[in-house]
Amino acid sequence: MLDRQSDLDHEAGRRDRILRDPAFQTLVRERTSFAWTMSIVMLAVYLVFIGLSAFGKGFMASTIGDSSISWGIVLGLFTIVFAFALTGVYVARANGRFDALTAQIDRDVA
Repeated sequence: MLDRQSDLDHEAGRRDRILRDPAFQTLVRERTSFAWTMSIVMLAVYLVFIGLSAFGKGFMASTIGDSSISWGIVLGLFTIVFAFALTGVYVARANGRFDALTAQIDRDVA
């Protein structure tokens, strides 16, 4: 039982050191800011598409040039591709900057 309490105290101390670590605070601040920015950008793209679908039916139904492809199809595909692209941007940032900060935290706290 004493070993269990000692392990819990050690983990609590480690947690406190992590929370006070400047690299951890930077990681939380950057990741939160980046995630909110990405979310707002995606929401804006989605709301523009939905707004055009609801209030710009004539535009969305109009075809591009002499083709049979409508602007609605193109903008719908753009919205989907844009979401995948944003995911790629986030993964690249997470695998680069965020992983580097996490590794620094591990080194600092170890």
